[in-house]
Order: sequence, then structure tokens, then C-alpha cells
Amino acid sequence: MLIGCDLEKLDDFTLNLLTNDEVIAVNQDALGKQGICLQTIGELKIYVKELEDGGKAVAFANFGREKVNMSYRDFKKLGISGIQTVRDIWRQKDIAKMNTSNQSLSLDIPAHGVAYYKLSPGK
Repeated sequence: MLIGCDLEKLDDFTLNLLTNDEVIAVNQDALGKQGICLQTIGELKIYVKELEDGGKAVAFANFGREKVNMSYRDFKKLGISGIQTVRDIWRQKDIAKMNTSNQSLSLDIPAHGVAYYKLSPGK
């Protein structure tokens, strides 16, 4: 990870973002697979990275100038099925347990923002 700024002048939010253990763990995952864009919906690009523990990191990247507000349901295109625990990697907390065959994930992504989740198979 690279950053081009004066490290002594970082605010708390930026410092926490750059030192987020879960983001770093996805980046350094032992499986060594790179995330790839599996779907594009308008200005929204959806990237998926397979993880060693069987989960998948999913980044919903809004490249547009407008906020994206939608319910996402097309998990099969991402290679995700069944019951999943959804964890918000930015906030480091589980946000849902869902059945991807009949439930949706609510997305509210600001312009040029990214929603970053880890989906792990559940029981």
C-alpha cells in the first residue's frame, strides 16, 4: 500500500483507514488471488477476490458522479450462493446474515465511493 502525503498530518479517519487490519488482511490473503471485475452496472463496478478461508471480498466501486442507491441481488454472477455472513470491512463489523437466493444487499454508495464487504458461507 502506498500513500503520498505527510504522515505526521494524517487525521484520525485517514490513519484508521490506512491501518484497518481487515483491509490489510484481504490485501495480503494467503491464497494470493487478485480481485477481478465480474460485473458492471452503469458506473458501478463490482470486484470480487477469492480468499483462502472460502470467503470472498466484494468491492462495489462507484465511478460515477452520482450516489448509487440500490438493492443488489445478482450474487450468482459473483460466484456467491447460499447463506452468507456479510461483513463490512471498512467498519469491521458483521451487518447481515442472508440467503443470496432470495435476499438482497442494500447499497448506498456515494459518488466515487466504495462499499467493501466480505461474504463468508454460513450455516
